[in-house]
Amino acid sequence: MITVHHLNNSRSQRVLWLLEELGQPYEIVRYQRDPATMLAPASLKAVHPLGKSPVVVTDEGLVLAESGAILETLTEHYGHGRLAPPAGTAEAARYRYWLHYAEGSAMPPLLLKLVFDRMEKSPVPFFVKPIVKGIAGKAKASFIGPQLKTHLDFMEGELGKSQWFAGDEFTTADIQMSFAVEAARARGGLDQSRPRLMAYLERIHARPAYQRALEKGGPFSLS
Repeated sequence: MITVHHLNNSRSQRVLWLLEELGQPYEIVRYQRDPATMLAPASLKAVHPLGKSPVVVTDEGLVLAESGAILETLTEHYGHGRLAPPAGTAEAARYRYWLHYAEGSAMPPLLLKLVFDRMEKSPVPFFVKPIVKGIAGKAKASFIGPQLKTHLDFMEGELGKSQWFAGDEFTTADIQMSFAVEAARARGGLDQSRPRLMAYLERIHARPAYQRALEKGGPFSLS
């Protein structure tokens, strides 16, 4: 049976969701973030040297890391033609693009936003605080904010071409993209001014497999 090493409030929630969509049995080994640092526990390093989640061990004993690689591999092995467009089609090219775009392009500015938000709120000596807040504010105003707007506008526009990111059918690319869109809603400025992205969130939240994954994985929040 597939084993998912699952960290709360992390990308591993996408793996549970995919397995629910595929109807593939799995077991969960749970880990909790350190409440102070929000980092994964050191015990995850016993599973994979980087000590990060998600990590999946397949029923053949193959250890998989990196959420995009995990989702793509599981879809290929257990999908039997489901959740991925036929090879060689225009939809397949879009599918591959969004699988890589999610972490390669969409998530970096969202991560920077999180880091600089925390920098502004972190405890520092009073005489340094104005400097820290000034640096963080300038970085967000001059670079991070414009980058987030560019990516949100781009995603909003792409969803105007089809209901889902890779075409008219729901695919694993939508599962991969979900984390970036959820993060944008929580801390990246996504709101009702981009109705297609908001409608996309409503559609994924309504999927029975998404809801089953939440029940099994536990509460999920990126705020």
